[in-house]
Amino acid sequence: MRYSTHHELREQAAAFALGALGDEDRTEFEAHLLVCDECDDDVRSFTRVATALAYSVPPAVPDESLRARVVDAAVRMPSSSTASTLAPWLLAAACLAAAVGFGAYASTLRRNPLVAPSVIVVLTAEDLVRVDLAGQPAAPRASARAFWSQTRGLIFTASSLPPLPAGRTYELWIISGQMPVGAGLLRPAADGAVQAVFTSPAGLAKAAAFAVTIEPDGGVPAPTGDKYLVGLVN
Repeated sequence: MRYSTHHELREQAAAFALGALGDEDRTEFEAHLLVCDECDDDVRSFTRVATALAYSVPPAVPDESLRARVVDAAVRMPSSSTASTLAPWLLAAACLAAAVGFGAYASTLRRNPLVAPSVIVVLTAEDLVRVDLAGQPAAPRASARAFWSQTRGLIFTASSLPPLPAGRTYELWIISGQMPVGAGLLRPAADGAVQAVFTSPAGLAKAAAFAVTIEPDGGVPAPTGDKYLVGLVN
């Protein structure tokens, strides 16, 4: 994976929203998106336009050569100062080309909004909430961020989590009312980093806080271990 500057990555926001990035560029951009508010805002803006168009037109099979030409034009849009003054017709044309392809996706989403949650689906949710989690005494160097949408799913990213003892796992909790609700299990990489996407727990209407504990492998119905990360929902 190459490591791009913030400016280079921000120029890819429209292409990402249109699904026009290659696998390597998309993976790098998604990792950057989890920690960059500016790029997050750009993607949300681009995607909402395309999604609105998708809901306004019936599903159809587009002319592949036309869509390829329009997406290619959007990907090759000028950089630096001219990028901020991109002609409205070019953005509209790119979104329209994507909207035709989004038609079938939008139909699926209306039937089941939690099918196969992805980064872009969660980050463009109208009810998105961002929660920053701080390391606790058991993991003072750890930090994390959760992006939660009741309707679309949950993205969780963390860094510097301590290695897990044998037979143990990290478990993510959403605190709502009296009883914490398990959101998913986390297995950090060797450097303590975690990136995960989960569906929202069923029946959870409101969250007050998020927390991460260490539990036995397979998880438990209620937290029993020490808290490693905690963050309040503002």
